Amino acid sequence: MNLLKQGTPLNKLGTGVAGLVLVLVIVAAVNITLANLRVRVDLTEQKLFSLSHGTKQILATLPDDVVLKFYFSRSSSDVPIDLKTYARHVEDLLQEYRLAGHGRVILETYDPAPDSDAEEWAQRQGLEPMTISPFAPQVFFGLVAKCGSEEQCIPSLSPQDDPKLEFMITRTIARVAFPKKPVLGVMSSLPVLGPAASPMMMPNARDTGWIAFKELKETYDVRSVAAETDRIDPEISTLIVIHPKNLTTAALYAIDQFVLRGGRLIACVDPVSTMDTANEGNPMMMMGGSAPSTLGKLFDAWGVGFDTTKVVADLRAVTRLQGRGQVVECPTFLSVDPKGLNSDDLVNAQVRQVMLPFAGEFVDRTGGKVVFTPLITSSPGASCPIDAMGAQFATVPSIRSQFKPDGIGHVLAARLKGTFKTAFPHGPDAANTNSAPNQLVSGASTIVLFADTDFLADANCVRSVPVGFGMESYQPLNDNLTLFANAVEQLSGNEDLIGIRSRGSFNRPFTAVDELEYRAMLQWQAQEDQLTKKLEETRTQLQELQQQKSGSQKLLLSRQQQEAIERFRATEVDINRQLKEVRKSLRKDIDTLGVWVKTLNIAAIPLLVIIFGVVRNSLRRKRR
Repeated sequence: MNLLKQGTPLNKLGTGVAGLVLVLVIVAAVNITLANLRVRVDLTEQKLFSLSHGTKQILATLPDDVVLKFYFSRSSSDVPIDLKTYARHVEDLLQEYRLAGHGRVILETYDPAPDSDAEEWAQRQGLEPMTISPFAPQVFFGLVAKCGSEEQCIPSLSPQDDPKLEFMITRTIARVAFPKKPVLGVMSSLPVLGPAASPMMMPNARDTGWIAFKELKETYDVRSVAAETDRIDPEISTLIVIHPKNLTTAALYAIDQFVLRGGRLIACVDPVSTMDTANEGNPMMMMGGSAPSTLGKLFDAWGVGFDTTKVVADLRAVTRLQGRGQVVECPTFLSVDPKGLNSDDLVNAQVRQVMLPFAGEFVDRTGGKVVFTPLITSSPGASCPIDAMGAQFATVPSIRSQFKPDGIGHVLAARLKGTFKTAFPHGPDAANTNSAPNQLVSGASTIVLFADTDFLADANCVRSVPVGFGMESYQPLNDNLTLFANAVEQLSGNEDLIGIRSRGSFNRPFTAVDELEYRAMLQWQAQEDQLTKKLEETRTQLQELQQQKSGSQKLLLSRQQQEAIERFRATEVDINRQLKEVRKSLRKDIDTLGVWVKTLNIAAIPLLVIIFGVVRNSLRRKRR
């Protein structure tokens, strides 16, 4: 008797088991086949998981093999899950480097467990251990790059480094593959490198300059360039010019020729420099003898407009300053947040706030002959240029009273890249009608411009913190130093490093909420001004009534004064009620927005699943 007739339960069971086994075999075969096949599609808006063109160019020109040694304590149970997730992201990116290197990039991964050889190697190669908790062993999370006898490391990595991650890795590779130390030139009318050496100065008492430039000396070969120079040393790859006041024609010509031969330039000019003065008192009253700085003819030749008689005021970027015993909000000391920073450019990576005192603006007049990229801009609709001389001595209320927003964002820092034309077509001597010997008339380069110089001064970017034994450290007040370091790093390294963009951020700010709060603030400010005006009118009326009385009558309130006071109180109550309504309206708009966001996040996906199920079920019924 055949127990396995077709249609019997036993036969169906065997068929089902055989089908399941077949599926498992297929899955295993697919996994084995695709084990070494790497297929990825980057669907993120800012292409967070793709290598930039500059990185690929550097990897394509490696003269020798580069070994990347990735250390992460993955076996430690004390490592937080978010750090493990980020470590997988870093390793995934390093795999992209390996593939893009076409055999020149070798990736090695290590788990430096306690008392292991890998832990000893990590310590020997300069990685910094991280403490997760006081009772847990230290963990390592870093990268070492080695090429021949050259070795560089990223001592530690963290999710906060992600916007700059690709640049950090590519820079490390470039440093070991192309190990020559960059030479920087610094030309300045301010003592950024410290005062000139004097025989009367004690060695230990010598001022070594601004913190921003002390840090440069740790990484680069920094050389001073005299403001009267007529030639830039060919060994200098990047020139930093700070507050160039009244430069000679010879110095301008030297800068002109430096740029045309491919040298990279960082120039900080200023309509009002708070550091260029003998008076270092109240920042609101200390600009007595400051002279503006500009590159004059060079700006004209490059197509850059810069008005030394104007500074930018911005009501959305005010800085709180201590003045005359009270804190005031100054719209000409700009504290620029991420809204004013070009997030697509690596120079702003890890930069969240920049403070620029009395900054000017750049105007793009290049006509497309070179690429003009704004790096920092003021708030559109909340900023405008005002008179620089008046802004130095004006009070904050007077600045606000003359404030007239023009509806555009004013460029406070910019990058220029392309082929530049000389500002001296007839040589440095205008009377000479023939070109100077060996003069360059055009050349490709990159220039970064800042419309402020004071943002690099210690007083505006760091705070001194005593650490005992006469020593002190410095705590950043903002991201000014990071911004400057990014610009120098980007321009002083391999040319392809300039093209590496910031990887963006996984954090998205609540811009809609910020906009609602700003609109409500404007409405609230208008009503507050109305209240203040009525208060002043009432006080004036009371004073006039009081002056009409004489002798002992001044101690008594007349019927007119009592009525005026009652009117004032009624007006005050009414306007306070209106202010409450403004706040309620703001809260209502924000709450409504929050409800919509929650609805989309919670209900949208289940709703789509239901719709998909209904449509699929309908199609199946039609087929039957």
